[in-house]
Amino acid sequence: MSASFLFLSARPEKDAVEPEYEAVRRTMALTPHQLHHHPLVDAPLADLPLSKFRGIVVGGSPFNVSTEDTRKSLQQRRVETDLARLAEWAVTHDARVVFTCYGIGVLTRVLGGAVDTAHGEAAAAVEVTLTDAGTSDPLTGALPGTFQALVGHKESTSVLPNSAVLLATSVGCPVQIYRVGSHVYATQFHPEVSPEEFIARSRVYRNHGYFRADELSAVIERLTAASVTEPQRLLRRFAEAALQDVPD
Repeated sequence: MSASFLFLSARPEKDAVEPEYEAVRRTMALTPHQLHHHPLVDAPLADLPLSKFRGIVVGGSPFNVSTEDTRKSLQQRRVETDLARLAEWAVTHDARVVFTCYGIGVLTRVLGGAVDTAHGEAAAAVEVTLTDAGTSDPLTGALPGTFQALVGHKESTSVLPNSAVLLATSVGCPVQIYRVGSHVYATQFHPEVSPEEFIARSRVYRNHGYFRADELSAVIERLTAASVTEPQRLLRRFAEAALQDVPD
């Protein structure tokens, strides 16, 4: 496989998947040949040679890890099983993987932390603050001590896994970024999108409960006023670090 990186999408909504891939690709400064896209909702993960990729990024999803298993669709259960296997593999091999939004919930569960709806955040730009560990981390240390990031989630990590190092937090959501080992990262916010792209995504998900459908205009207004530039540097730095690794 010629691609250097892998993007795993977990969204059933086709009109949100391709824009998410393009946002990740652009943010990482990769060509389409460098970033392979695998839609987990359409095909299982089993046949992918994960170790051949320099780095892996897991996208978001309207799925919620904390939903009761009996209420999860077969599609969601299969996606979560695949992502749990990826999480176990990533931690075991200390592979370069970034789990974003929905992905952080899967990783947290695998590592024995807790995920619930106590700290959900409506679609908006929020202020994120690095911890002391975050300021000295090879990846997040390139970001300013506080910065604006785009969020929109119903659940989050409420109890950090014992093996995790908290790198960033916010007033509304205590766990915004953490690291496991040296190379496995998880972000609650979306590091890939611009406010304009988040507005387009909000239109797709206006009836998914992230905000009241009749509040879409207000959501668009506050996102239009947002200035969000720093989170995208995280994925760019992730790609640059992975490309600097000496191949096996």
